[in-house]
Amino acid sequence: MSEAEAELRAQQAERERIEQRKAEKKAPVEAGTKLSGKAADLLAAVRAVESGEKPVATVFEEPRPAPRRSAPEPERRPQPVASEPVTAPVAPAPEAVLSVKRVLGEGGAPEVLAPQIAAALGEGADERLRADPWQLLRIPGVRPEQADGFARALLGAECGPDDERRGRALTGWLLEQAALAGHTALEMSALLAALAQRGVPEPDGAVQDAIAEGEALVFQDALEEKAAAPARSDEEGAAEDEERPVRVLVGLERYALAEESLADGLARLVNSVPKQDGSAEDWERAAAAAQGSTAELIRAVAGQGLVLHTGGEAALAEPAALLNTARSLGLRAWAAAHGPIGRNRFAALLRRSGPAADGPERADETPGGAPVATVAGLLSGLEGPGRDADGALDLDLLVVLDAPQLDVEAAALLTESLPDGARLVLAGDPAVLWSVGPGRVFADLLTARICPQVASRRPDPGPLGELVSGIGIGELNQVEAPGKEVVIVPVRDAGEAVHRTVQLVVDSVPRAIGVPADETQVVTPGHGGAVGTRVLNAALKERLNPGPGRFGGFDPGDRIVYSPVPGRALPGRVVKADAEGLHLSCEGEAVVVPKERVEQTVRHGWALTAHQAVGSRWPAVVVVLPGDAAQALSRPWVYTAFGRADRHLSVVHGVEQALPRAVAEVPAKPRTTRLPVLLAPQISGT
Repeated sequence: MSEAEAELRAQQAERERIEQRKAEKKAPVEAGTKLSGKAADLLAAVRAVESGEKPVATVFEEPRPAPRRSAPEPERRPQPVASEPVTAPVAPAPEAVLSVKRVLGEGGAPEVLAPQIAAALGEGADERLRADPWQLLRIPGVRPEQADGFARALLGAECGPDDERRGRALTGWLLEQAALAGHTALEMSALLAALAQRGVPEPDGAVQDAIAEGEALVFQDALEEKAAAPARSDEEGAAEDEERPVRVLVGLERYALAEESLADGLARLVNSVPKQDGSAEDWERAAAAAQGSTAELIRAVAGQGLVLHTGGEAALAEPAALLNTARSLGLRAWAAAHGPIGRNRFAALLRRSGPAADGPERADETPGGAPVATVAGLLSGLEGPGRDADGALDLDLLVVLDAPQLDVEAAALLTESLPDGARLVLAGDPAVLWSVGPGRVFADLLTARICPQVASRRPDPGPLGELVSGIGIGELNQVEAPGKEVVIVPVRDAGEAVHRTVQLVVDSVPRAIGVPADETQVVTPGHGGAVGTRVLNAALKERLNPGPGRFGGFDPGDRIVYSPVPGRALPGRVVKADAEGLHLSCEGEAVVVPKERVEQTVRHGWALTAHQAVGSRWPAVVVVLPGDAAQALSRPWVYTAFGRADRHLSVVHGVEQALPRAVAEVPAKPRTTRLPVLLAPQISGT
């Protein structure tokens, strides 16, 4: 047992009595009722965060999309299964909700939040909320000042900034905000400073209370020595070990356990010998028939359980060649993409490049398709090869595309699901935006160098490939575009930016480039503001599919993006609406969203943010950079947004020199993670 695991086990034992009272039921918010004043503001904040229309207020970074919840536990099925509706979470008992409503009413908070609070607090939710009003901070979108107001209304003179209940709740809230910014844990000093900023008089005591109550975990990670020290005596060495500097981190249990599980799973893959399907001669013969980095990838996978592959869009031909080679050798090989657009594109690539592209369909392929699933579909059992008798994925090789989009929880579930002797290839472009959820799994593994890494030598072709490749190394180059592959459209203000964007999508790009509006995607930095997704979607709907919004603001034919869980974005279209709900078509898959879930999970999708667009590509893309977006730009954002275009890119440019400055000087914001520290002692020979 590693030291980190032992530490986790000890802390779990201390919080056993608390965990017995926790319920893990979830429930959607009921339809809103008539509210006004602070109660209406509070409800609006919660709804805005749940729907993704308003970024959550993060503390340690710029705003991020709504928090990502844990992926469901994979079902254990020995055979592939057809798509089926996801079972709705069990709602709390009506009497429990009614009791919580009474407490909310006394404190002036919206009573429609009662189902969420009852589910989050479990048995005796009303008594727990009355005894500790700051438990309201467990609901996404609630701000500390709103919870303070609720507490004052309930507690009166007993309420104060030094209340230990407030300190504990703010500690948990700050750690949740840090997770939304991508951190799996926070340095103690950063957490104490953030608590002090929010008026907690004794931040250290607040953190210790949260740890004692099992609401947070503390870790001490030894810092690496920067230079080799000269030989010392035994006594001097022992003293040095005692004084070795450590980094004290505080984190939430769910991410700590996920990161620990991920480290164990990756170590199992690295230290084990892959299952010998196909002789060494067969693998070498296949590698010799390939060229360049494709041959390197095949040779690496032949003898290793974990391999990393880096490259852009053109480099996807190499994982495709690997998958076809593995299947020709008899391996049960599958690929998993971040979203359905990426899945379908890779499936088409496999069919074009495969030696048996015109042959009969294999029994373990999806009907009418290729051995490609989405990561979410693979984990849920709705896509992929199914599971064997032991509950592991029924495969020998898994190639995960868009690997930078894996957060620690999804990555942990994937590694846990692989059978002994399986091979895992993580492939992706390291220059794109990182995952919405906490962690930087792919970047951490590239830095740790615990397994073979194969860098593709296939550059993306044409003017677009040249432009994006330059951005990846911090250079915004002016490229020759004889076929109007890249067009810059300067604008002076927000109104002109909206007008020119609509003009490009509706008229200019279809007429000059030949790409219809249905295949042109708009990408903008955020949801709010004068040129955010809300404003652009309203303007584009008015021109492309005007209508009264007969069902929750939507009409048949509307382009939408569906988020079944926060952090996932599935582009699609509205088909119809009836008593069952809103019927959508998402990349050919039929989805029915119940009426009460439409407001939270569906939004118009002519315009997306770069985080929503990552993992997908379109024939034409219009990137909108209004003047107020300058502070939101970074090299990964620009690289991701510009890289979504296949044939044509229009840039509605209103940020002047902020664009080249962001490309040259603003790298990805750092994230605090523990994965490298957890991996080091588990990998043989390190």
